[in-house]
Parts: sequence; C-alpha cells; structure tokens
Amino acid sequence: MILEIVQYPDARLATPCEPVADVAAVVGLISEMFETMYAAPGRGLAAPQVGVLARVFVMDAGWKSGTKTPRVCINPEIVTVSKETVTGPEGCLSAPGIEVQLTRPARITLDYTDQMGVRQREDLTGFDAICAQHELDHLDGTMHFDRLDAQTRAGLIQDYEATL
Repeated sequence: MILEIVQYPDARLATPCEPVADVAAVVGLISEMFETMYAAPGRGLAAPQVGVLARVFVMDAGWKSGTKTPRVCINPEIVTVSKETVTGPEGCLSAPGIEVQLTRPARITLDYTDQMGVRQREDLTGFDAICAQHELDHLDGTMHFDRLDAQTRAGLIQDYEATL
C-alpha cells in the first residue's frame, strides 16, 4: 500500500522519533515505506515522512541508476564520520521543489538493526552516505534546509509556502 507522504510544515517532521522496541511491529510499515519510496520516486524515506514517529528509515541509493540496493535501518546511529566532506544538491519528498546545496561527511560508519532484528555496522560512502545522513536527520526532526543559515532558510521557506 502506498502511504501518504507528510508535507512540510507538518509538525511531525520537526519531532524527534522514538526508538523501535519490537522490530516485528514495523515489518509491515517497512514494506509500505519501500512501496511508497519507489512510487514517489525517491531514494530514501523516513518513518516520520509517512506520519510514524519511529526511528526507522528505508533507502535504495542505487535503484534509479539500475542497481537495486534496498536497505532497512532501524534505530540507526552514526558512529564515525570522515573529515573529508562533499557538497551537493539535496531534495526531499516532504518538501517538493526545495533543493539545497549541503556539505556533509563523505564517509560514515552506520550502526543499525535490519528487518531481521540483527544489528549491523556498515561503512557508507558516496550517495549511500549522503542519503543515510539525510534520512537520519528526519528521525531527529531535522529537515535538509534546517542545515542552512537562517537567512537562506527563511527565504526558501517563504518561497515554498507561497506555492502551497
């Protein structure tokens, strides 16, 4: 089932999410999140973007270029980040039309629980690292444009709200 994607300025997008205590309780949600993400079409989707305040996101950074690499991250944590950074465009399914240039660590080490309930540790680089950081921000109640300076952010939001 394709879920409705919550749109900014919905307050759920600014609310930090609660840890998932029972992986089995979110298995159905995970399936629906993948279906929703691919239909959108996006490369990542966090639970608050579908109105669920739980620390879970799904991503597939490579599917648009032909290589499906679906990943489920429950209770994710970034444990290390590189000093090296990359700057590039980021958009968001919850704020269509707002694309911003962000600088983020180029490499991260991510700990998370997968859909089988097994704790994983993975080193991510490239778009995988950027996508995971973006989705993890959602779990902390942060939108991509929240990382901009106040003046730039205010201008973007004003332009966005004028389109609503």
